[in-house]
Amino acid sequence: MREKIFKVIEASDGNDLWSSLYDYFTMCVILLSLIPLAFKESYRAFEIIDYVCVSIFIVDYLLRWLTADFKFGKKSFLSFLRYPFSFMALIDLISILPSLTILNSSFKILRIFRLVRAFRVFRVFKAVRYSKSLRIIADVLKNSKRALASVGTFAIGYILVAALVIFNVEPESFENFFEAVYWATVSLTTVGYGDIYPVSVAGQVVTMLSSLFGIAIIALPSGIITAGYMKAIEAPDAEVAPTEPEQEKKEPHEEER
Repeated sequence: MREKIFKVIEASDGNDLWSSLYDYFTMCVILLSLIPLAFKESYRAFEIIDYVCVSIFIVDYLLRWLTADFKFGKKSFLSFLRYPFSFMALIDLISILPSLTILNSSFKILRIFRLVRAFRVFRVFKAVRYSKSLRIIADVLKNSKRALASVGTFAIGYILVAALVIFNVEPESFENFFEAVYWATVSLTTVGYGDIYPVSVAGQVVTMLSSLFGIAIIALPSGIITAGYMKAIEAPDAEVAPTEPEQEKKEPHEEER
C-alpha cells in the first residue's frame, strides 16, 4: 500500500495516469495558495483558500514522510529520520508553518509564526517537483554550479573592490562603506536608481567603468544558463538519433536486399 502511495505522490514521468493527475492537482493547489499573497487585504475567502491548501500540504508532507524509505531506497528507520532534513521537505515545512495560526486561534503561541508568514512565498519552489520544464532548469543550474559560482565570486569581489575605490575617491558622497557597496551593486547591474551618485570627475569616471564592466559580468551567467539549457533540450534528440556505426551496419544489409 505504501509503495503504491509513493508511486502516486512522486513526480510522474508521464506514464502513470494517477501520478500525473496528482501532479496536476498539486500544481493547481500551489497556484491557488499563492493568490492571497497578491492582495494586501484579508478576506474570508482567502482564509478558506489558505485553510484548504495548507491542509492538503500537510497531508502531502505526511504521506511523503510515511514513504521516505522508498524515496531513499533504504528499508531502515534512518530514512524516516533523514527525510525532514532534506531540501524539499524543509521547503514544504516552511510553506506550511506560517499558516498554522488559522487552524486554531486558541493556540496564541502560534501567533509568533506571523513573523515568518512572508515565507509562504516559498511554496512556489514546490512547483519544481511537478514541472518538467522547471526540473530541466534545475538540472541546468546544478550542472553549471561551478561556472556560476565562479562568476558569482568574481562579481562579489568586483563589487567590494569598486566600493572600496569609490569610497576613497569620493568619501563625501557616502556616509559609510555599506552605501558604497550598495552603489557598486547598483552600478554593476546597470540599474542606476540615482539615489546615491558621485559628483566629482574621478567618481564619475569610476562609475562609468563600473557600469561597463557590469554589462560583461551580468551577461556571463545568462550565457552559461542559456548554453546549458540548449544542451539539455538537445540531449534527448541526440539519444534518439542513430550513431554512425549503426548507420554503416545497416548499409550492407540494404545492398544485399
